[in-house]
Amino acid sequence: MSSPSQRIIEHETEYSIKKADLRSIAECVVSSQNAAMYAEDFVDDCVERFEVISQYVCMNKSYNVISCDSEAGKTPTYNFIITTSAPLPQEKYNNMLEILEQYYPDAGTFGIFLNSELMSAGAIARRSIPQKIINAAQLTNGQLIYIMQYKIPEDTIDYPVADGSTIDCPSGTMKTYRFGRWQCIEYNYKISCTGDTIWDESVMDCVEDETRKPLCSNNQTAVMVDNIWECVDPFADKDCPDGMIARLNYNELAWECVEDPNSTKKVKKCDNLAKTPNIKGGIGATLRVRSISCTDCETPVVDEDTCETYCVADATKLNDPKCYTYPIEECSGSTRGIYFGFNPRSRIDSIPELKDVSITLDTEHSQNRKFNCLDCGMGEIDTEKSIYPYTAVCK
Repeated sequence: MSSPSQRIIEHETEYSIKKADLRSIAECVVSSQNAAMYAEDFVDDCVERFEVISQYVCMNKSYNVISCDSEAGKTPTYNFIITTSAPLPQEKYNNMLEILEQYYPDAGTFGIFLNSELMSAGAIARRSIPQKIINAAQLTNGQLIYIMQYKIPEDTIDYPVADGSTIDCPSGTMKTYRFGRWQCIEYNYKISCTGDTIWDESVMDCVEDETRKPLCSNNQTAVMVDNIWECVDPFADKDCPDGMIARLNYNELAWECVEDPNSTKKVKKCDNLAKTPNIKGGIGATLRVRSISCTDCETPVVDEDTCETYCVADATKLNDPKCYTYPIEECSGSTRGIYFGFNPRSRIDSIPELKDVSITLDTEHSQNRKFNCLDCGMGEIDTEKSIYPYTAVCK
C-alpha cells in the first residue's frame, strides 16, 4: 500500500478534487454573468456558497459613475456587468489560472482581481481596471471577477405607414413615401452611379470615388478603367535627372518628374519637441506632461544637439510690467542700472551679448530671473563692465 505508484494515484486524485472545486466557482460566476446579460435571476446553491454577486456599473462621457436608470434623461455612455465571487486563497491563484486557460481561453475580461489589475488566461495576461469601477463594485484582491461591457437597447418606435395601394403616379414618376405621406417624384437616373464612382452634387455628375482607390504595389499605379479602379504597371517614358523619379499625374494622366522620396534628406533635430504630444491613458489614470517653467522675462529655447529645452533671458520683454520688480522708468541716471537676476543654473552663454563675459552672482544682485534695478547709492554705475539690460556693476 505504500508503493510509489499508489502515492502518485492519491496525489492526482487530491489534485483533481481541488481542481473540480475551483472549476465549480468559475462555472458559477459564468452562469451568473450570462443570466445578468439577459436580465434573469440565476438560482443555484453555488451563488450563496461562493458569495457570487452580479451588479451593474454605469458611467457617463466623463467616466463618472452614474445611475444605470436612463429614465432620468441621462443615458449612460458606458455600461458594465460585473460578477464577483468570494476572495480566493493566494495559494489557489495558479490552479484557477490553469482552469481559466483550459476552459475559458477567449474570455479576456474573466480572471482574478489583484492590485487594480485583472489576471486572465490567453494572450492578454493582465488588464487594468479603472479605480472608479473598483470603488463602485467594491472589488478586493483574490476575487474571481467577470467584467463585460454592454449597450442599453433603445426603444423602437413603429410609425404607422399610410396605405399607398390606391395611388397611381403618371409615367416618368415613381411612388415614394417621404415626410409622412406618399409622393410622386421624377426618376433621377444619374443618382445611381456605376462602378467606383459617386454622385457629386457640385458638378451634378458621377465622379471617381477616392475612398475606393486601391493601395497598389510600388511598381504599380491605380488608374480608373471603365469606371473601375485597377492597379496597372506604369510605363514611364520620361527621363528624370538624378534625385528625381517619374510619377503619373492622375489629373492629367501624364508623367512628371518629382523628388525621389527614397533619397536621403537632412533630418532636423528635435522637430518632435515643437509639437504637442498626444496624452493617452486608461480610465482613471493619472497623466503627467513634461513642462519647462519659464518666467515672464524668459523664453524657452531648444538645444538642437541635445534636444534639451531651457529658459533664456529675453530683452524684448523689458517693457512687460510682469517682467520686473522695480519701475523701469525710475531706474535711470548714473547711479542706477538695470540687470537680469540670473541664477547659477541660467544659460548665460546662450545670449550673444554675454559671451565670454563674467556675470556677478552675489547678494547684491537678485537671482529672481526677472529684470531688476541696481542702486549704487553714493557711487556710480561702471559703464565698461555693465551690459544693458543684462548686467549692472557699481564702481
